[in-house]
Amino acid sequence: MKTLLLLTALLVTALAEPQVYFKETFEDGASWSDRWVYSKHKSDYGKFELTAGKFYGDAEKDKGLQTSQDARFYAASSSFDKFSNADKTLVVQFTVKHEQKIDCGGGYVKIFPSTLDQADMHGDSNYNIMFGPDICGPGTKKVHVIFQYKGKNLLIKKEIRCKDDEFTHLYTLIVRPDNTYEVKIDNEKAQSGSLEEDWDFLPPKNIPDPEASKPSDWDDRAKIDDPDDKKPEDWDKPEHIADPEATKPDDWDDDTDGEWEPPMISNPEYKGEWKPKQIDNPAYKGEWVHPEVPNPEYEADSNLYKYEDFGVIGIDIWQVKSGTIFDNFLITDDEAYAETFGRETWGATKDPEKKMKDAQDEEERKKREAEEAERKAKEDAEAAEQEEAEDDDEESKGDGDDESKDDEGDDTETDDAAKDEL
Repeated sequence: MKTLLLLTALLVTALAEPQVYFKETFEDGASWSDRWVYSKHKSDYGKFELTAGKFYGDAEKDKGLQTSQDARFYAASSSFDKFSNADKTLVVQFTVKHEQKIDCGGGYVKIFPSTLDQADMHGDSNYNIMFGPDICGPGTKKVHVIFQYKGKNLLIKKEIRCKDDEFTHLYTLIVRPDNTYEVKIDNEKAQSGSLEEDWDFLPPKNIPDPEASKPSDWDDRAKIDDPDDKKPEDWDKPEHIADPEATKPDDWDDDTDGEWEPPMISNPEYKGEWKPKQIDNPAYKGEWVHPEVPNPEYEADSNLYKYEDFGVIGIDIWQVKSGTIFDNFLITDDEAYAETFGRETWGATKDPEKKMKDAQDEEERKKREAEEAERKAKEDAEAAEQEEAEDDDEESKGDGDDESKDDEGDDTETDDAAKDEL
């Protein structure tokens, strides 16, 4: 009996343990390259570098794959044991850090079936789910959530704004077996709802009744012209009239210049087009609503959430300016575990990361101020030197004039001496 109870307890414990399908934190250094495969579909894909970046919370824990070359496509993937999320929650989570002040580029991942040829992965490779941030100029700063369904890639119909600063952020997608979902950013809910409502998985349940049409006597005009309102007799005035103050120029010759006509000006009495005032329509029935009928093409699907085959996670993106770091990948069936994992990774280093960045910014500010002060001091010294040189030139000119006068005096004395001798 005790043995049976022990086995039952162990089974319950095992069932309660989260299933981790994929985890990648890059804490074993260069070994990451043994697990990640570069695509060879193109010869000029950008290369990833393992680094914590320019600022970080922990030099080792914050190491991730960073895009290193500008204006490149990137394509690398890592495989894991094939699984299906049938009757299970699916959680996809990772961190993204755009320390380059990204202006245009992806920060999302794709989850592929195990049948993907990793060496040939490219932008048109079939994937199950695409999830993560995408930025391109001020107009595109969103989180993609795209599901593949019956050969079509379906985009979410709701707008989810992504983070666009330079710090590390945690992105989480939760897909539940009740066909609901949740997107979290930094462990806080950013969006949630129903798969059927927020994506076009299925045709609409109801459609406008093709047999119905608006009755011919249906009046949907809320306002009508007042039949008792009449246009005043003095209403019609021309929009422009001849300028009464204009006179024919004295040099105007009708034979050569033609008949003189005064210039036209706006008529101050012009009232515009007359329209009768509006009144409530006594026959108004409201907006006609097209009746709906069940859509014969609609067929409910309780398995919108489900994929039979997950086996590869890939980074397949384009970046204009490189510098994005991907880290802390997790695919699991446990929402609570994912939240805890997020706190232990991103949550543990986000504050020290910001502190280091703030310190660097302050140091850079002081450096700029010192350089500016040095530049100004140099300019002031050069200006003072120039002013001193100009003063010396003025003094030199003054001394030259005095010497000339002395020379003139000497000549006068010589002339006087010569006169005396004579």
